Amino acid sequence: MRNTPRPHAFVPALAIGIGLLGAVSTLESRASDHLDTPTVEADARADIGDIYAWTSVDGRRLNLAMTIVGHTFSDSLAYTFHVGSGKEFGRTSVETDITCRFNASHAVTCEAGNERAEGWMDAPDGFSSSDGRLKVFAGRRDDPFFNNVRGSRAAFDVAANALKRGVNVDADGFPSFDVKTVQAIKWQWRQTDGGPGKNFLAGWTPASIVVTVDLHVVAGGGPLLAVWGETASAHGRIDRAGRPLTGNALLSPLDEARGTRLKERYNRAEPATSRQFIADIQRSLGLYDGYDGVRGNQWLADMGAAPGMRYLRLATLLADDRLWVNSASATCTSLFAVELTHLSARTDLAGDCGGRTPNYDASNIYRSLLASGNVDGIDDGVHHDDRVHSTATFPFLAAADTVPAAPASTSKANDYRE
Repeated sequence: MRNTPRPHAFVPALAIGIGLLGAVSTLESRASDHLDTPTVEADARADIGDIYAWTSVDGRRLNLAMTIVGHTFSDSLAYTFHVGSGKEFGRTSVETDITCRFNASHAVTCEAGNERAEGWMDAPDGFSSSDGRLKVFAGRRDDPFFNNVRGSRAAFDVAANALKRGVNVDADGFPSFDVKTVQAIKWQWRQTDGGPGKNFLAGWTPASIVVTVDLHVVAGGGPLLAVWGETASAHGRIDRAGRPLTGNALLSPLDEARGTRLKERYNRAEPATSRQFIADIQRSLGLYDGYDGVRGNQWLADMGAAPGMRYLRLATLLADDRLWVNSASATCTSLFAVELTHLSARTDLAGDCGGRTPNYDASNIYRSLLASGNVDGIDDGVHHDDRVHSTATFPFLAAADTVPAAPASTSKANDYRE
């Protein structure tokens, strides 16, 4: 637990040349079940599925959720939300940690600044600190992340086969797919095994930590908040996550062994040391820009940049893997709203809290910005979860079924994060 001044800003980095091997390996790694590192896969209780962060409807609190691939928690791990706060986008000056620990008897202790909340797992209404500024629920909930995994993989396979046939790839990794290939990619993305798109995670009920905390506790540096989560043991960080998909979709290994080493480094790193991943993310961004067949229309792409530098700006932003929340707003409608406001002058989103609520169409928004520079260019055929989640009523995520619909098997746990 800490609430101390801590300078933190985006750091520019040099990019390296992009080639065909990086693009092909991105597709092959996304299409396999080897989606995280051996360290994380060894214990699903340490494997973060997703992080959510948004402001309350009354504008007084920050709501947070962390889903864990396993169906329970470990008494040897700390589960932490890091909340940086600042007055300007891209720079935070104070960081507040909200850390929860569990014991063998399923008792839970969570701390944030001077707040301390103690209670029990699966308490229906959660438990609060003495003054009510920190409230927590810990237990199984229905997973709000909806995603057509099978359709996405089929789309990536179309692109991979085209690349293997000899598609021209420029110095930034942009593949010149023909019209037929682009149409096939988009068609496959909307399908599940040839039929309408289906949510692969329907019925998935991971362990979840849900928090609502007074903004006075976490916004000491200013109203712009940057959120990421981690699991850690006494030996160090095991897993981390911020935005959806970044870690698994954009770290493109040249081979499986190198990819494993890269992801191990990524999980042990933090946003302040993110510059080491920019070059690998650029490789993947070139490929994503090709999915709609239009060169350079990816969000933040610079068509006037020197060869190998076209996607540097977006890669730098995504490497600093934090969810940005404008806590001055109680209206939350879109992923990347804060980033689009500050980097693309989207005045229509200036009053949006951004972050990520349980109801955002996160996969489609994320991929659309990468493929076509807008929020609706890629459609995986799935636009809402199978359950109804609340952004206003604690503990927000829909209650789990009595019996888990999908046991945390190795296959399901790996597929969970695509």
